Amino acid sequence: MIAPRMSIPSLRERVASEFPAALLPLWAVALLLPFGRSAELGVLLCLAGCLLLRDPARRASLRGRWPLFVALWACYAGAAAISALDAVNPDKSWGTVLAALRLLPLGLYAALVAAAPARQAALQTGIAVVVAFWLLDAWVQAATGWGLAGAPEAERLSGVFGSENLKLGPVLATLSPFLLIAARRRWGWRGLVAAFVLVLVPVLLAGSRASWFAFGLVALAMLWTETRRPLRFAAALALLAAGFAVAVVVAAHGSSAFDARIQRTLQALSGSEANVDFALAGRARIWQTSVAMIEAHPVNGVGVRGFRYAYADYAAPGDTFVQPDGSGAAHAHQWVLEVLSETGAIGLLLWLAGIVAAVRGWFRADAARRAAAFAPALALVAMTFPLNTHLAFYSAWWGLLFWWLIAQYCAALAGETEIPAHA
Repeated sequence: MIAPRMSIPSLRERVASEFPAALLPLWAVALLLPFGRSAELGVLLCLAGCLLLRDPARRASLRGRWPLFVALWACYAGAAAISALDAVNPDKSWGTVLAALRLLPLGLYAALVAAAPARQAALQTGIAVVVAFWLLDAWVQAATGWGLAGAPEAERLSGVFGSENLKLGPVLATLSPFLLIAARRRWGWRGLVAAFVLVLVPVLLAGSRASWFAFGLVALAMLWTETRRPLRFAAALALLAAGFAVAVVVAAHGSSAFDARIQRTLQALSGSEANVDFALAGRARIWQTSVAMIEAHPVNGVGVRGFRYAYADYAAPGDTFVQPDGSGAAHAHQWVLEVLSETGAIGLLLWLAGIVAAVRGWFRADAARRAAAFAPALALVAMTFPLNTHLAFYSAWWGLLFWWLIAQYCAALAGETEIPAHA
């Protein structure tokens, strides 16, 4: 018997209600992350959505939901603007300040269309699907030596990002809360365990030790949300540690590249300065240079994104990061040192003010809004935990991912209680 024609529209209505088209600009940012600056298309779509929205009720509701995002953005952009006043490379610094303006539509659009808990859940489910797709490709690449972007990099699993763009590990670790929470919601604790294993192996094989640490933070936070009691948490932590150890041993035996990364990491235990620097892939030298830069420019730094242009003036003799053209390492590889060296004490104070505002926003929100904001909040914690190494937060690509997460976080904390019927 042929099904009634009404079944097709009803299916479309269900899909539209679960993932409305209004969320596509925000979802597009995640979808396009492996393609570099193409992710900016999502920002452009958010800007167009803000300009084209003609619903007075929606615009009026924005007044009560934008302050936190704009305050955080003002801290970020303000630090950059103050640093640009006497920057070592004014064109680069002022260009970065102007580029920060493009981030505003992310927060404003998220506040307009993704503030309700149901919308947040739909958006986060869409992000989880994207992450799951990347993981499937990474597993295929690990098993066969070939994925959608071709063969992996010689020493690391590169996945859909490609062998010339080794960001698979940092992105998977940062966005893993979306998949873990979605799996927990759909399949319970068994789904959570399966999702954890699904993420763990590619993160390990991606070879980014900062990502190992970041994913470890995510795992600890998820473990605490599952147990909520110290004794149960300790028991679960022991099981997690045992599972992680097994995964490391299996990965080391199955991948010579991963084993080399482990051996390199263990070099730091020798205690010698040379071995520590080797284990940290030269970052110890970069950090020493950034400290010298901070001492010379303590107030407002060398200028946002000016690190590479000032590097040679503060590097030790024979530093291999210094290039023939006089440039050096691209950034400080640690966000506190990045902010201090490029924007100085003023910049760090503004960042700390932003962090305080973000945390206050969390504690002032009710339980429903916190639940809606938990995935982006945990992603931001994994991304910015200070006792780790980091990509550059004032760079175009990593900065976009950072502010895309902040946009979701702020929208959820100041969210609606229900979705308007006309949205």
